[in-house]
Amino acid sequence: MPELPSELPSGNVTLPCAIRTAADIGQVMGTQRRALGLRQIDLAGIGNTGNRLVVDIEKGKPTVQLQKVLDMLDLLGLELTVNVKTRPKPPGPL
Repeated sequence: MPELPSELPSGNVTLPCAIRTAADIGQVMGTQRRALGLRQIDLAGIGNTGNRLVVDIEKGKPTVQLQKVLDMLDLLGLELTVNVKTRPKPPGPL
């Protein structure tokens, strides 16, 4: 089972990016995993979990446990942050 490199590339996802769905997280995670040269089964082994979890996250399954998703992101050198949504200014004078 491969070990994670000390330097983690950002893959093909432009970071930071807005995450609005479980599928968005899955896309980011899959892109990062591939950029690291890992197969899904490799990541599952490193994370001491089943391959099904990795597959489910990358497919965007919305019912995966949040802590497990956060753990997988951490293994890939990613972190989830929350920001206040920026809204466009309404038209007209304030």
